[in-house]
Amino acid sequence: MPTYQIRTAPTSASLSQTVVMTSPVGLSQTKSDDPTLKREIRLAKNREAARECRRKKKEYVKCLENRVAVLENQNKTLIEELKTLKDLYCVKTG
Repeated sequence: MPTYQIRTAPTSASLSQTVVMTSPVGLSQTKSDDPTLKREIRLAKNREAARECRRKKKEYVKCLENRVAVLENQNKTLIEELKTLKDLYCVKTG
């Protein structure tokens, strides 16, 4: 969440002060001037993006593993059912 710098506009004695909202503190002045700060910000964003990507990949792999387990169980059940039906068919025809 960005933090904002609050500046008061210069006023005369008879007028009340007004508050002016400006861009996040320090970013407007040094962002364009300081390549080191730009690099640090870019690296921080990249680290966060990489962390999120790894989290999503981990979740995806976990879903695939669960699906494999379900399909393996289903396959095992179908193989057993096929074997039972083959045995039943062989007994009736034999």
